[in-house]
Amino acid sequence: MKKMTEIDKLPLIPGVEKIFLKEGFFSFTADSVITVNDPVLLEKGLLLGEYLKKAGHSCTVASAGPAPGVSTIILSLAGEGKEHEMGFPDESYTLSVEEESINLTAPTRAGIARGIQTLRQLAGTGNTIPALRIEDSPRLPWRGMHLDVSRHFFEKKEVLRFIDTIALFRFNKFHFHLTDDQGWRAEIKKYPRLTEVSSQRSSTLIGHYNDKPHRFDDTPYGGFYTRKDMEEIVEYARVREIDIIPEIDMPGHMQAAISAYPELGCTDMTLAPRCTWGISQHILNPQESTLNFMRDVLDEIMDIFPYTFIHVGGDEAHKYEWEEQRSVQDRMAKLGLESEEELQSWFISRMGEHVRRRDRRMIGWDEILEGGLADGAIVMSWRSEEGGIEAARLGAPVINCPCQRTYFDYYQGPKDKEPLTIGGLLTLEQVYRFEPVPDEIPESKKYLVMGSQGQLWSEYMPDFSRVEYMAFPRALALAETLWCRPEEKNWESFLNRLPAAESLLDSLGVNYRR
Repeated sequence: MKKMTEIDKLPLIPGVEKIFLKEGFFSFTADSVITVNDPVLLEKGLLLGEYLKKAGHSCTVASAGPAPGVSTIILSLAGEGKEHEMGFPDESYTLSVEEESINLTAPTRAGIARGIQTLRQLAGTGNTIPALRIEDSPRLPWRGMHLDVSRHFFEKKEVLRFIDTIALFRFNKFHFHLTDDQGWRAEIKKYPRLTEVSSQRSSTLIGHYNDKPHRFDDTPYGGFYTRKDMEEIVEYARVREIDIIPEIDMPGHMQAAISAYPELGCTDMTLAPRCTWGISQHILNPQESTLNFMRDVLDEIMDIFPYTFIHVGGDEAHKYEWEEQRSVQDRMAKLGLESEEELQSWFISRMGEHVRRRDRRMIGWDEILEGGLADGAIVMSWRSEEGGIEAARLGAPVINCPCQRTYFDYYQGPKDKEPLTIGGLLTLEQVYRFEPVPDEIPESKKYLVMGSQGQLWSEYMPDFSRVEYMAFPRALALAETLWCRPEEKNWESFLNRLPAAESLLDSLGVNYRR
């Protein structure tokens, strides 16, 4: 980390690009004021005031400057933002702390939002902040955390809490995995049975999926987010400048949806939302009526989530039913396709065309490379780094999140000392030492690696307390890995700063792994 001795003195994770310590301290008083130089920053000033109040500092928020001698925090938009190759906003900011004032300046609201979180960490629970100057910007524009709400459902207030906690560590993307075989969690007005039927399963697996025979709790389980819930989540994230990436997985991982609308499937079997983990063999049929159904679903999702990126899954789509059903084979012949992989590529491409008509960008897991990559698609490489390397060589944008380094449903230590999870091992240090831009990608294509994110698949996370335990502090290691440039990172420095971050998590009531 640059100026390691200085950064080690401060409770900052991720570290910052440049930091200069000065003499003296800024002290909060009963008269402290937050002011903004532009009305569009008022909501950011109110957010900062809310954070500081929780830390024990009451600050008035005003659009005009205070009287001389009053300790003041000033939020200012200034300067021109740098254009990113992939169209992301400039998140740089400058934070200057003097004895009587704090100035947070950035060219964009996103930069102000990141600086607010740095200030939130510096304020902690103490009454003073050391005088300093920070000049900061992220290495990578995609710094995300994923949450699976299908296998286990988490209440709206818990999702909001998760978004706020990841915002603290300057993440900027929240991947909202809304649908899967075990439950459909998003209200779709045109297709009400998706929440009436698909959001409820009759029981849930007890113990590990590999334990035989399977045992079940025989307790009905379900839940979903209303359109109003999702709109409130969007607004909460917007103020924190976090984009939400909704995922509607297709053509596989759709057993719950087929349970409600059997015509979407390939067989006459009567299905119900899956009560075990693992992967369902059931898959959407590729008829035009099914594509229209999925276009309708995506339209409602895009109406709710006003962001550039829409995730359509594409992973783990078992194609046995496609191989066995004559109607599907006839469809392939009519389309001139020679393999089921090409059929999936055709299906995903049709979804991509629809998403592009709404001026959005489609993301899929790395299986969308099989059978041919859809025009304009972004590849989220999870099985290894190979998918990301291949996608970049094809000129496609990449989110590099190999399970070996970013799957936070893996064990964090010895199995006999950790709660049950899916398997694997991913330690805090392994996350920290992850390099998100593979060396194998040619130098001229490395800009295509937008970043990475941590995955929280919830089969073995029965409640939100377990989600937090699995996410933190590994998410902090990932945050620093994605924000800081390689030469700015230092594992020992990170460990020195970790106790202060854990104290902040304690003050927020977050159930992290100690």
